[in-house]
Amino acid sequence: MHHTMEHRRQINPILIGLMGSGKSSIGRRLATCLSLPLIDLDDYIVEKAGRSIPQLFEQDGESFFRQLESQALQEVLGKDAVIATGGGIVMGEKNRRLLKQYPPVIWLKASPEFLAQRIDGDENRPLIAGGDTLKNLQALAEQRYPLYEQCADFILPRGDMKKPEALNAILVFLSQWKA
Repeated sequence: MHHTMEHRRQINPILIGLMGSGKSSIGRRLATCLSLPLIDLDDYIVEKAGRSIPQLFEQDGESFFRQLESQALQEVLGKDAVIATGGGIVMGEKNRRLLKQYPPVIWLKASPEFLAQRIDGDENRPLIAGGDTLKNLQALAEQRYPLYEQCADFILPRGDMKKPEALNAILVFLSQWKA
């Protein structure tokens, strides 16, 4: 007996975007819809390092954290899962190359203004803690948007799109995705 349905490669979407753009929360919903686990890269790093992200930044600095992040990315790429990356994943050239090898990469694009309203005062985000959240996010956006764009197979402009709408737009994209 032979199968008439061609074997489809499992789609393992990778979510990128600035902090607060919904990578973890939309990632969770997406993983549920696709019957896949969610690998949240930040959680993965925290679990491996046994320290919180603010602790890692404080004790070892951002570049050490970025090394852990690259290592974590290499470990999880290619797994059957939805991967939610940290906002700074695109800062490393090696990471950008890796992301391009494991499509589809989905950029949850949101304005710094939208994000600032969502995450202002979040102590768990060392790059904005104790500063002008909007200003910090604008600086990050300037630096990272071109890099996200380089890596993205699909750009979802969040605007003030609610999570269910965002999820639906991603599912529509994935249903048409040809790896």
